[in-house]
Amino acid sequence: MVLGGPDNILLANNPDAGSDCLKHPCDDQVSMEKLGHTKESITDRSSSPSVLRSVTTTWKEGLLNRKRPFVGRCCHSCTPLSQERLFNPSIPSLGLRNVIYINETHTRHRGWLARRLSYVLFVLERDVRKDMFARNVVENVLNNSRYQVAIVEVASEGAGTDAESGVDSKAVSKVRRKARGFLQDMVANISPAFIRLTGWVLLKLFNGFFWSIQIHKGQLEMVKKAASEYNVPLVFLPVHKSHIDYLLITFILFCHNIKAPHIAAGNNLNIPILSTLIRKLGGFFIRRKLDETSDGKKDVLYRSLLHAYTEELLRQQQFMEVYLEGTRSRSGKPSPARAGMLSIVVDALCANSIPDVLIVPVGISYDRIIEGNYNSEQLGKPKKNESLWGIACGVFRMLRKNYGCVRVDFTQPFSLKVRGAHLISDWLPDQAVFNGEDEDHLNSRDLSDEPWRRQVIANLAKHVLFTASKSSAIMSTHIVACLLLYRHRQGVLLSKLVEDFFNMKEEILSRDFDLGFSGNSEDVVMHALSLLGNCVNVTSTNRNTEFIIAPSNTVPALFELNFYSNGLFHVFIADAIIGIKSKIPQPCQTLYQVFHDAITRLIEYGVLIVAEEDQEELSPSDEPWPKKFPEALAWRSDEEDEDSDFGDEQRDRYLKV
Repeated sequence: MVLGGPDNILLANNPDAGSDCLKHPCDDQVSMEKLGHTKESITDRSSSPSVLRSVTTTWKEGLLNRKRPFVGRCCHSCTPLSQERLFNPSIPSLGLRNVIYINETHTRHRGWLARRLSYVLFVLERDVRKDMFARNVVENVLNNSRYQVAIVEVASEGAGTDAESGVDSKAVSKVRRKARGFLQDMVANISPAFIRLTGWVLLKLFNGFFWSIQIHKGQLEMVKKAASEYNVPLVFLPVHKSHIDYLLITFILFCHNIKAPHIAAGNNLNIPILSTLIRKLGGFFIRRKLDETSDGKKDVLYRSLLHAYTEELLRQQQFMEVYLEGTRSRSGKPSPARAGMLSIVVDALCANSIPDVLIVPVGISYDRIIEGNYNSEQLGKPKKNESLWGIACGVFRMLRKNYGCVRVDFTQPFSLKVRGAHLISDWLPDQAVFNGEDEDHLNSRDLSDEPWRRQVIANLAKHVLFTASKSSAIMSTHIVACLLLYRHRQGVLLSKLVEDFFNMKEEILSRDFDLGFSGNSEDVVMHALSLLGNCVNVTSTNRNTEFIIAPSNTVPALFELNFYSNGLFHVFIADAIIGIKSKIPQPCQTLYQVFHDAITRLIEYGVLIVAEEDQEELSPSDEPWPKKFPEALAWRSDEEDEDSDFGDEQRDRYLKV
C-alpha cells in the first residue's frame, strides 16, 4: 500500500502486479507534502499539518527482504485432504489486486469512449444471470416435511389438542397464514439487474472513501475454481467488523464472476426501502434471537421455516454468507461464535439433503471502519436502532472523509463433510477423559445426541472463526495504535515511533501473518496518524526537525485506540499465554514446584492415577505426563539415586486421567 493519496496506492496503476516481497522504500516516491495535505484534509486537528510536512527523521529503513506469507491455507491437522485440493505452488505468486481500480484494460473494449465508460462496461460484462439463482423457493419450503410437522404441532398446541387425535382445519389455516408472513419477511429476491447497478454505484462510492480494496488473486482463484468445478454450495463465513462487510463480499465476488451469495442479515436491517434493496442483493432476514415468543419457549414454527429455507438454498447449490459472530465486533477482537446458522448447514449435510458443503472463512481488515468508532456503546449508552435516515446521513458523512485501505482474505475452501468427521473423531478421546465416559460408548454416538451435537458444532464454529481471524491482514493503524497505547503512553519521538513500527512489522511477518500495507515505514506511520485523527496529539520539540507523538488522554480516544490495537490480538496471543508463566509462581517458588503441587492435588482428588504400565505398551494418546514436559519437569522423584545398589533400573511413574 503506497501511501499519500488515491493516485499513489499500492498497485493502483498496476493492480495486477505481484507483491511477493514488501517493496524497497525507494520504490515509493511519496512526498511528505502530500502526506501533510492528506492529514489536513481528512482530520480536524488543532496542530498545523504544515509542521508535519517538514519532518525528516534520522532513522533510516533498510531493504526489507522478507517475503509476504501466503495466508489462508486449510488446517493441515483437521483438513489434510482439502489442503491439497484447489491449491498449486504458483498461487501465492499471483499477488495482490486493487478491485476498485478499473479501467479499459478490464473490459473487452479500447479507446477514448471505453476509458470514459470503463465502469459501465465492466459491470455489464460481469456474468450475472437469473438462472444462476434459486427458483420456486417459497413453494418448496411450504412443502418441506419439517415445516409440515411444525404446522401440525403448533396448531395442536394452540387448540389444546393432541396431534394424533386430529387438528382443527381452522387452526391449521391460521398457523399457515402466520408462517407465510414469517416467510415473506425472510426470503431474498435476487435481481441480476440490480446487482449490476449496485456494482456500478459501489465502484463510485468505494473509490470515493477508500484508497484501495486489496485482495489476493491466488485466494480468489481457489474460490473461483471451487465454485465452478465442484457441484456443491459454498458457505462464506467472514469476521464481522462493519455494516459494509455485507456489500464488500458480494462486490468482490461480483467483480470476479462468482455467484452472489445469499446473506443472512439481522432483522434490525429489515426497514422500509432498505429491506427491498438488501433482498435484491441476496440478503434474507433472520431474527437476532430465534425464540422471540411471549412465553420464552422455542418458536418451533419459525425455526422450521428458517431450517427449510436454508436447506432449500443449499439443495439448489446457492452460495451463502453467514456471520458467526452475529453482530459487529465493538472491541476489535472477534466476538464469541454463535453457531445457529452453521448448525442448520450441518443438519442439512447430516440429513443427506446435500452431498457436501465447502466452507470459506473470510478475513476482513480496515484501516478505519466507516462507523468511525463504537465509543458510545463502549461507554454504556444504548445502541441506536438502524433507520433509513440514519443510513443516508452516514453515507453523506462517509463521502466527506477517507477511510484508508481495506484488505479482504478468502481462505482455502474446505469440505465440511471431511472436516466434520475429523472433528468428531478428534474430540472423542478428550470427551471420554474429561467426562469419565467409556470411549467405545462415545464412538457409537452421533449428532442426534443434542448436547453432543451442540458441542461438535460449537467446536467447528470456533475453528472457523479462528481461521478467519488468523487470515486477516494487519493494518498500519493497528500497529501505530498498539505502540502508542501500550509502549509509548507518555509520548514518543516520531523517529522512534517509526523505528518501533518497522520492528513490529518484522515481528508480525516472522509469525506468518500478512500486512495490509507496504512501503516506507515513515510514510506508512504518517498515513496511520492521519487516519487516527484526534486520537493522537502531535507536538513540536525545541528542534524543528523532530516531533512528539502521544495518544490523547480522553476516554473516547483511548477506547478507539484500543479498538484498533486489538487488531494485533490474534498475532501475539499465543506468545502472551506462554509469557505469563513467569507470573504464575510466587517469588519464592519455581515453575516446577507449581506444576508439581498442581499435579499432586489432582492425584489426591482422584483426577490423576498412577499407572505402572510399561512405557512401550502405551499408545501415543496415552503418553505419560513426564514425556509431555521438558526434561527438567520429568515426573521422576528428586530423591532417586542414580548410583543405587539395586540392579533393577528405577522406573518412572506414569499418570493417567
